[in-house]
Amino acid sequence: MMNSSLIRASTFHIPPPLQCTTRDNVITSPNYAIEGRNLSYSITTKQGKSVPILQDCSITIPSGQLWMLLGPNGCGKSTLLKVLAGLLNPTHGNMYVKRPKSFVFQNPDHQVVMPTVEADVAFGLGKFNLSQDEVKSRVEKALDAVGMSDYIQRPVQTLSGGQKQRVAIAGALAETCEVLLLDELTTFLDESDQMGVIKAVKNCLGGDVTALWVTHRLEELEFADGAVYMENGRVIMQSDTKSIMAVLKERISSYSDQINL
Repeated sequence: MMNSSLIRASTFHIPPPLQCTTRDNVITSPNYAIEGRNLSYSITTKQGKSVPILQDCSITIPSGQLWMLLGPNGCGKSTLLKVLAGLLNPTHGNMYVKRPKSFVFQNPDHQVVMPTVEADVAFGLGKFNLSQDEVKSRVEKALDAVGMSDYIQRPVQTLSGGQKQRVAIAGALAETCEVLLLDELTTFLDESDQMGVIKAVKNCLGGDVTALWVTHRLEELEFADGAVYMENGRVIMQSDTKSIMAVLKERISSYSDQINL
């Protein structure tokens, strides 16, 4: 396993990200589920100083695919995900994200709140005018998609971390979300649960469902259709996973040579 913390110290040049198009300041493309252009986000300190967190980030994610968003700790990837989710308002730029969309938190205990699996997946459906049969059908279909059908009556407190993450994803699918915005889902999980969550997401994709997954694990790239790499609040590169991995390996190699001089 490569140490992603080595990436931050290198100065290897990476080509700019793909550019998306706009018309009258509104991003439009039927081929993309997520598009952002020149997105910036800043916070203001108690002293009144503006501190940039994101700087002119452009990103395009094709419909029906899984893309990874990665970079060193503190580079702004989770902030960008929250901007795309609508949890934070950008200070500059334009974006389009297909709806319905859902943000799945890093810690499943922040999202899985009901006593049983069935009740938790059905929880978000209360805002729709659905019959009891329709709710049951959606819950069963969503749990089947993430491989949790056998756990429908299981108390949530008996589940592993990975199983809770899959229940959280099922809750989003039950609401017929077209975009899943996933924030480092495998951070607190053991290897078995990590694979279960990744396979659950892959099983949901295609057709109307697209996923953008924040990760710090380079080995997760092999499951993705493409990747976006960030540094210092900026999108540095967007490409296929092989190209991203090749560049990151060269950066790590270059840094290793420097410290061995």
